[in-house]
Amino acid sequence: MRAFDYVRAERIDDALTALAEGNTRCLAGGTNLLDLMKGDVEQPARLVDITHLPLAGIEPLPDGGLRIGALVPNSDLANDRRIRERYPLLAQALVSGASPQLRNMATVGGNLLQRTRCHYFVDVGFDACNKRKPGSGCTALEGPNRIHAILGASNRCIAVHPSDMCVALAALDAVVETQSRGGARRIAMHDFHRLPGTTPQRDTELRHDELVTAVTLPPSPFAEHSRYLKVRDRASYAFALVSVAAALDLDGDRVRDARIVLGGVAHKPWRARDAEHALVGHALDDATLSAAGAAATHGARPYHDNAFKVTLAQRAVVRAIREGART
Repeated sequence: MRAFDYVRAERIDDALTALAEGNTRCLAGGTNLLDLMKGDVEQPARLVDITHLPLAGIEPLPDGGLRIGALVPNSDLANDRRIRERYPLLAQALVSGASPQLRNMATVGGNLLQRTRCHYFVDVGFDACNKRKPGSGCTALEGPNRIHAILGASNRCIAVHPSDMCVALAALDAVVETQSRGGARRIAMHDFHRLPGTTPQRDTELRHDELVTAVTLPPSPFAEHSRYLKVRDRASYAFALVSVAAALDLDGDRVRDARIVLGGVAHKPWRARDAEHALVGHALDDATLSAAGAAATHGARPYHDNAFKVTLAQRAVVRAIREGART
């Protein structure tokens, strides 16, 4: 780990001032950042401790939604009665992530900014990684790539987004609130994370001088019928090979509205709009489910070790919809 300066922010303005200086990272739970610093993947000149900022509350909004502070621990959010009753999809996703000990430390803001899942990114022994060293190449293209992306990748990067929470937030039409010295912004969850394109070193639309302050959830029509399904190599403390956030608004057995978002398959939570279109207006019979599953992976481009993810994702979508419809 490289030497760094430590700053403890007592006010949001203090944190924003420090962030504006550049090469600065915010420290909350530290469950991702500190590991990357120990491995020399992240080398900030300054850490700003934001754990004392007033960003750890969950507040009702006038429209019936909720504002979730960026410092709310994952375990507190998953156990909040309002989340369990009104946004059960989010509670399911949070509980499926990491271990109880990590969930006690990890925060909402930190989870949003969790760095890419890729063996070659987190191991500096691999020199070619466009995410760490832009222009150096992508080892995963020719190396073992079982865990890597099948959707939305580029020839610069085929890594996948690791968060479970973010997949559920994308299905719930969440909005990320940020603040800088230049003012506040609201970024739709669908737009917050980036596909790699030609700039894989940028994971999100967050600017270096911005602080994530909260996530807002609108009132949801999906509370009764939703399911977060995570397919992984072992039953606990493992990243998703494929995950599915399926949220349904049903009128009898007919789908009035739907959200289908995949995890473990792309550089960001992947909204499967074609699958949603295959569901809306139709009864949930075998033909509709099969069509939705197939549509979920339209445009998939698997690599030599991960072609199985295409079929796995299709079957996971069908299963998540079935289970969500029964709840």
